[in-house]
Amino acid sequence: MSARSKARKRALDVLYAADARGADPLDVLGERIDSEEAAPLGEYAETLIRGYASHQGRIDDLLSEHAEGWTLDRMPAVDRAILRIAVYELVYSPDVPAPVAVDEAVELAKSLSTDNSPRFINGVLGQILLIAPELRRV
Repeated sequence: MSARSKARKRALDVLYAADARGADPLDVLGERIDSEEAAPLGEYAETLIRGYASHQGRIDDLLSEHAEGWTLDRMPAVDRAILRIAVYELVYSPDVPAPVAVDEAVELAKSLSTDNSPRFINGVLGQILLIAPELRRV
């Protein structure tokens, strides 16, 4: 597993925890950083969490618009966290190739979510990819 793959998993853990607790992702990130017992997150995981937090409204709007038949609240929490990371990378991280962001999200879903999740995540991200070049100019 690559360093960035591990960072995505660590970011997922923080976003999932924040979602489960109804807490701000930056507060959970701060708690994790301050914890002497927790393993260090690493720079890229922190970038993903801070990036999502900075663009949370727009990312969640994109997910709501492109997850046909699903509201954010109805999605499994793990899928929601995976999608948030992937959309952040697709829209706000030009150094991450789109196929890499999608593949990493699908792989996380395969290992951590339901049997239907990889296909669902791939479909939502595919819809967002259709407009991603336009979004990067915003």
